[in-house]
Amino acid sequence: MVLGSPVTELGLLLVGIGLLYAGAELLVAGARDLALAVGLKASTVGVTVVAFATTTPELFVSVLGALTVSTDIGLGAIVGSNVANIGLVLGVSALIRPLGVSETVFRRDVPFMVLAALLLVALGWNGRIGPLEGAVLLAALVAFTLVVLRRVRRTQAGISDAERDGMPDAEARDVLAVVAGIAALVLGSRWLIDGGRDLLAAAGFSDLFIGLTVLAVGTSLPELAASVVAAARDEASFSVGNVVGSNIYNVLAVIGLLAFVSPIDVSPGVRAFEFPALLAFTLLVVGLMYRGDRLTRVDGAVLVAAYAGFVYLLLP
Repeated sequence: MVLGSPVTELGLLLVGIGLLYAGAELLVAGARDLALAVGLKASTVGVTVVAFATTTPELFVSVLGALTVSTDIGLGAIVGSNVANIGLVLGVSALIRPLGVSETVFRRDVPFMVLAALLLVALGWNGRIGPLEGAVLLAALVAFTLVVLRRVRRTQAGISDAERDGMPDAEARDVLAVVAGIAALVLGSRWLIDGGRDLLAAAGFSDLFIGLTVLAVGTSLPELAASVVAAARDEASFSVGNVVGSNIYNVLAVIGLLAFVSPIDVSPGVRAFEFPALLAFTLLVVGLMYRGDRLTRVDGAVLVAAYAGFVYLLLP
């Protein structure tokens, strides 16, 4: 292959996505097993450990993209990933099997997901997200983490000696899986950025469009894989908690950190379409959750159709 040719860039894109997927699978598996070994509940693991693990592709892609290309890559990847998490990941998962929504996730975690989306739009409405706005997002992340830690302490305190004896032991292979997963994510995010940007930029697409589509879907593959597998195994707590937690971490942690690394310029176009779309998808899924205690297959079809419409409207 000729260096810099479309075939080379497509190869980098596909290998990068593959590494992101493999790295996230290793990271999710290792982190999940380590968390369950200390007695965390499935819903808590989904909204914390698994969610944070599957958010690492967005973190690497956004920060590396901002440092080497432009902040449009980072902002587009986060907004697009959050929309894809709701429309594509939850939608496809619900189509496979209706997803039960735990009361804990809905009452304690979903409000933080809504808050994160509102904060991003409010702080970016003046056209710039800088260190001060980043500090606000990170402060909200600290508050969310404290709420989760308080819940974890209560869970730990309620574990009986008999239950503790029946828990799996933490193993060295789980730690190795976490380390290997992070290494694959670093390399995969680098290749995904290089291949995806060069390929679409050569076709005349903007950095923002690239971030909102190819990179967003690419970095959402871990959430999609984790949630679809969980839905197929009838472990809905992982599916819903994973998406809710990922959307919280994407905004509060990734955008918060990115604003410190490189202040983000928010174009009028983003404020006119992408921000309202993020709020619309967030409120749509909250409304579907509120309407019942589960996301049905009909709800899944609505979410997937809405995501297809979002992508269509992005096309030049």
